[in-house]
Amino acid sequence: MKYALLLSLLFTWAAGALHANPRRDFATQYRPERRILVDTRREGDSVRVYLKFANPSDQTSVRSGQPLHVLIWPSVDAKRPLRQLVIEPMRIKRFSVTTVAFLLPVSYLRAGWDMSVGISTAENAASGDAAWLHLTPESLTRPFILIDTVSQPLMRRYVHAQEVFCIGTYSLEQTLMTVYRYPLSSVAAAPPMAASSTQGIPSRILRLQDSAVFQTNLGMKLPAGLFLLRVGGSPVRSGLLVEDNQFPELTTADELIAPLIYLTTSQERQKLFDAPDPKKAVDQFWLTVAANSQPIARQLIRTYYGRVAEASQLFSAHKAGWLTDRGLLYLVLGPPESVYREAGIERWVYRADVERSGTFIFRAKPSTFAPDNYELVRRPEYEQLWYAAVEQWRKGRTARPGR
Repeated sequence: MKYALLLSLLFTWAAGALHANPRRDFATQYRPERRILVDTRREGDSVRVYLKFANPSDQTSVRSGQPLHVLIWPSVDAKRPLRQLVIEPMRIKRFSVTTVAFLLPVSYLRAGWDMSVGISTAENAASGDAAWLHLTPESLTRPFILIDTVSQPLMRRYVHAQEVFCIGTYSLEQTLMTVYRYPLSSVAAAPPMAASSTQGIPSRILRLQDSAVFQTNLGMKLPAGLFLLRVGGSPVRSGLLVEDNQFPELTTADELIAPLIYLTTSQERQKLFDAPDPKKAVDQFWLTVAANSQPIARQLIRTYYGRVAEASQLFSAHKAGWLTDRGLLYLVLGPPESVYREAGIERWVYRADVERSGTFIFRAKPSTFAPDNYELVRRPEYEQLWYAAVEQWRKGRTARPGR
């Protein structure tokens, strides 16, 4: 019988295509319409890996019975994988046309390594377009995932206030889960040229507001806040953000005005908040920016608030994604054209527009609430680039083709 639970392939020099170009471009990871989401749950001596495909061509490949290729790397910028595995179709569990899962022995994995998963070929798994996961103690030991009311994996670290969801454990038996609530942060990222002395020192201690006990595998909902979840007696605590807003559907004046912090002065925002009809004032703000051109104003609104929604999907963890350092650049400069990674570092490259071209460096700063958090290395030389990008918005040019 050729099919087995996991088919381990020896890596030899003949597989040189897997390490021909170690400088992978990870820009796809920041394209919501193309990226592959990945999540994990510990199940006995195995780890179940969940994948959610956004790209229709990937979904078609999975539906047509293509195998999954898994590569285990000593680091994200390694030239050769430590192990190569093939997951045959019969070993892939399908939850929907977009979401699948499979098992890996935990003995194959180690915290600090990286895992990539691709469809059809090992070369796909080795590219920056694959699903990539940096293995942490939490991702290898967390005994649950977030699921919706029909047991579909949510594949995110946030939910909306009063959204009904479940804590899906390996065992279907109900287990007590303790949730600890902490205050939300609404502090937006500082501009990329801001000196560290002007940013203030964030508190390293969050005050516990309250706690509650729930049953796993049953529907629950939480108020807005930052939470730590602990199932049973497990030492693993996982962060969960519960947001007040309903991204991508921005419905209140506060939700529309707050993200303008990167484009406006505090006086301009206060004027919008104090207007008799704040929503109409926001529309007028964009119409003025667009030199009274309604088509351009509509495009500006779609582009900017579309990026707010995408940044929240991509980066929300300890706070809303658009408030983070990566969210800051995503809103104003757009998705990075190229992303290069090495241990603990991401480099975002913009090159298409001469006025806004540059490279931004992020350093990993993980926490229990945000294991994938990165902070921007701020530099004074970014000032001209930043103000040029903001000016593009303020003059309505970002809505034009090629922007």
